[in-house]
Parts: sequence; C-alpha cells; structure tokens
Amino acid sequence: MDEMKKAGNRAKGLSKEEIAAMKEYLQEKNSKVGGEEAVLAAIAKMKEPDRSMAKKVHAIITASAPELSPRTWYGMPAYANGDKVICFFQNAGKFKARYSTLGFSDKANLDQGAMWPVVFALTKLTASEEAKIAALVKKAVSRG
Repeated sequence: MDEMKKAGNRAKGLSKEEIAAMKEYLQEKNSKVGGEEAVLAAIAKMKEPDRSMAKKVHAIITASAPELSPRTWYGMPAYANGDKVICFFQNAGKFKARYSTLGFSDKANLDQGAMWPVVFALTKLTASEEAKIAALVKKAVSRG
C-alpha cells in the first residue's frame, strides 16, 4: 500500500530529481534573481568535484561567447541568446549520474551533416577539454 501511495504522489514516471528540476524551472520563471547571480548561486549549491568543474565551464563559456547571457534552466547553469538557451551544464549530482555533461540545444549552430553530438560527458577538465569546450561554444554561437 505504501508503494502505491508513493507512486501516486509522483508525476507519472518521473523521478523525484526530475520533479525537483521542474519545480526549479517554475521558480526561475517567478524569481527576481536571475542572470549570473542565479548561475553562481546554482554552482555554489553543487558538491565537489561538480562545483569546481561548473566554475571552470562557466568561465570558459563567458569568455568564449560574451554575447550569451548566463541564466539558470531547470536549476542548471545555462547560457542563452535572448530567451533561447544555447548550452547548459548538468552536474552529475543533479540526477545521480556518473558524470557531468555539457549540453547544447537545437538553437546551437553545431549542425554537421545528418548527425552530430549535442551532449558531452565531462569527468575532468584538462587544457585539452577546456579548448574543446571553447571551440564548441564559439561554433554554437557562430552564424554558420
């Protein structure tokens, strides 16, 4: 009976982490805090090593594409052109994953043939990965 009650309290098939992300999204819509302040606050809530990685990714993205505006998106650090999210950082702890990811939306100009990657696993950041992130972000905001 307890299992049925728990299942009934959850949205159809969503984990408690997914429900929390949806709640964060709704809070973002109504919040007076936004922009870089909200991104830095979201990063500060992360546990290590996600926090350090998110700080580096934030620095790389803001340096590589200053035209993007930092904001949160479902509680994650994200970077937008106007109201369109171009890329985002999802820390491993958010959904209890084994690695963090850097993702790009369909608004990013990464198109290459009929198939291309839009999400990248991050386990650590070396100079090589940092350079790849900078290049991807620059390409994502390019005009073609």
